Amino acid sequence: MRVVGEGIETAVVELRKALEIAKNAGLDLVEISPNVTPPVCKVMDYRKFLYEQKRKQKEIKAKTAKVVVKEIKLSPNISEHDFDFKVNHAIRFLKDGCQVKVTIFFRGRTVLYADQGELSMLKFAQAVMEYGKTDKLPQKQDRRMVMTLVPKK
Repeated sequence: MRVVGEGIETAVVELRKALEIAKNAGLDLVEISPNVTPPVCKVMDYRKFLYEQKRKQKEIKAKTAKVVVKEIKLSPNISEHDFDFKVNHAIRFLKDGCQVKVTIFFRGRTVLYADQGELSMLKFAQAVMEYGKTDKLPQKQDRRMVMTLVPKK
């Protein structure tokens, strides 16, 4: 087998000699490429290698952004006070870095006022424009209308 490693000359030796080289260095003999001729083994500290791999995985996981979606529900004929209250909640969510999903449910005959619901959505987007931007414009889906807001960076 071919033996490689830091501070070790690359050489083709038999298994016993490779194990002896690793033992003298106080390290482990790890098989890297078993399918080649001759197989390649590396002399290294295997526990340290595993530790470094785990640490790299943790760093990668920590760097990935976790997307949190908060939902705010409106009605097509919402009062001004309730509208302002919901806008303040959306602004707080956007400041925290969360996405905001704004939903209007049309119940019964209110489905006839879909244009009024869309105006409410656009007014909502205008109110939070300083803190976030619309990712998806208002879309009607059966008996509801949905819009997504993302925070500005």
